[in-house]
This record gives sequence, structure tokens and C-alpha cells, in this order.
Amino acid sequence: MNRRKKEIISMLLAGGQGSRLNMLTKKIAKPAVPFGGKYRIIDFTLSNCANSGIDTVGVLTQYKPLELNSHIGIGRPWGFDRNNGGVTILAPYMGQNGGRWYKGTANAVYENKNFIDKYDPEYVLILSGDHVYKMDYSLLLKYHKEKGAGATIAVITVPWEDANRFGIMNVDNENKIYEFEEKPGNPKSNLASMGVYIFDWKLLKRYLIEDEQDENSANDFGKNIIPKMLHNGVDLYAYKFEGYWKDVGNVKSLWEANMDLLKENNKLNIHDPNWNIYSNNPIGPPHYISESGKVKSAILNDGCIINGEINNSVLFPGVYVGKNSKITDSVIMPGAKIEDNVTINKAIVMKNVIVKSGNIIEDKNSDEIVVVNE
Repeated sequence: MNRRKKEIISMLLAGGQGSRLNMLTKKIAKPAVPFGGKYRIIDFTLSNCANSGIDTVGVLTQYKPLELNSHIGIGRPWGFDRNNGGVTILAPYMGQNGGRWYKGTANAVYENKNFIDKYDPEYVLILSGDHVYKMDYSLLLKYHKEKGAGATIAVITVPWEDANRFGIMNVDNENKIYEFEEKPGNPKSNLASMGVYIFDWKLLKRYLIEDEQDENSANDFGKNIIPKMLHNGVDLYAYKFEGYWKDVGNVKSLWEANMDLLKENNKLNIHDPNWNIYSNNPIGPPHYISESGKVKSAILNDGCIINGEINNSVLFPGVYVGKNSKITDSVIMPGAKIEDNVTINKAIVMKNVIVKSGNIIEDKNSDEIVVVNE
């Protein structure tokens, strides 16, 4: 018996450029963007794997991966520092015919099929590194087995007015998928794909090889692999997820997800001792609130020094806030320094930015979120 054999392994797609996040992804990949005071976006997916008992994860990187690779390291915070399995960074590589970027999500997995075969798994879990949610993948696998599915796609109910922004699954009474529509103009259902798939590996491998040979393919799971499986009569099922899930692919959704953490009884609940969110965090001194400091409904972290007023905001480690400065409904990323007499409202201040004394940062005439970079 192969010592390495695993029932299921995960392939985590983390190469996104994140162009809709604008300045926030100028130097780093989208999954490495700071979130929630002490995390990176990818921490949630990695922690889901760890908490679900999945101990073998391939992280497929591409766009500006240095900070992401450094953050993950050998995976110790998530318990992935092990000999048989663990976490492996899988970047595009040079072959006999030269090197190239991954052409699409399906191609990224195809290019690493030898890595998957090394563990001879029955199932492969495909994940995205740019969503914020808590999910027990072991329940998804159990459902997949019970249905005898070739593939199972996790879905979440979205508001009807947003359904045209997602890949939509149309299902029968047994949750068997009979139609998949990518961003439909007139959606027939509001069951949106979460970008979480379980496939029987032997089946998926066959489809990936065929897809790679198709010169007209976009080499994408949503555009090519799943529609072809449906067309060929493969049993595909939808797994309805009831918890918190957010695609933090643009500035406003990232800000909203941070603000959600400040709500009482929020669905994400990062304080749940039964489902820890792990991360690679530097150790710093405790935060300090001076006599002039006032804090109401906020997340504060190591090394923060507060001399001003904080309302409904998320502050990452090492943030300094000067006297008579007021921060409201904002996200202040690691190492930012807010000098005296500054007003910040509905903004994201990026890492290590210095906001000079007397500045007023807000856009009263717009619903957009102000991003302050270097």
C-alpha cells in the first residue's frame, strides 16, 4: 500500500491577481490581502481544511506570490508541517517546452496532476483562496458519497438581484444539477456556486486531459469542465451551505466583510473556540489605549497605540492613532500611523501608510470606500 495514499486532498487556487481590489493587490496576490485585524484572506480556507481533517493541500500560486509564500511557509500555524502530506506551494514551472502561466483554473490543476497522483486520492477538493467563510468540508464529502456523485458543488442562496453576478446552479427536488448558467441575464434560481467542488479524482483527471487537448477551451472549471460533465450526463449535485460566505473580490465587499465582524452575533464569528481561524502572526506587545483614547465597537491588535477616538473599525497590529484623531467605519492595516487631528471615515488605510496631521479622509458624495495607499 502506498504510504502516501490519502482519501481526499485539496487543491487551493491562490493565483488571483485581484485587479478589482485596485491598489490593495498592487504588490501582493489577492489571497494574501490582510483581513479581519490579524488574518490574510487565505487563512480562512486553510483553516477550514485543518478543521475539516484535510491534511494535504496544494496551493497553486501565480501572481506576485512572494508574500503569500512567506506567509504560508511550511504550514505550521495550520498544523500542516508534516512528512506525509502537509502544504505544498505549486507555482507554474519550466518544462521541456518552456514555461508559461496557468491558462485557467482547470489548467492549473491539470499541470499539477502528478502532485495529486502522488497521493492516489479517491477525491479532490477544489477551493478558492479569496473567499471568507467557515465550512466543514468533511460534511461536504459525506454528502458527495451519499449521493454517489461524480462531482458536488457547494452553493449558497444569494439575493435575486445579485444572482446575475454568479455562476448559478439549477437543481431538481433531489438537488441534482440539471443546468449551470454562468452569470445569467435572467437567472432561474438564486443558488450561486461558491467555487468549492469535490470531484472523483479518476473522473476529473480524464476530463482535465480532454480539456487540455481542446484548443478552443478556456481551461476553466466553470466555463468548461462542469458544463461538459453536465452535457455528458455525469451526476452532479448541489450542496446547500447555510453559513456566512463572502467573495471579497472588490474594495467594497472587502470593507463590508470587515465591518460584518463588528456586528453582534455575526455569522462568521471568529471567536468560536470550536472552529479556530489560524494564521502566521508576528508577536508584538499588547495594545495600549491612553487617557485621551476612546474605543467603541472595534477590533484592536498587538502593538496598537490609541490616543484618539475609534468607532466601529478594525485595526491591525502596530497601528498608531494620534491625539484628537477620529476613525469611524474603517479598516487600518498593519503598521499604519495616523498622526494627530486626522479624520478618517469609511476608508481602508493600507499597510505602513503615514496619514499626516490635519488630513480628512472621507467621500461624503459617494457610497464608495476610500483606499489610502503610500
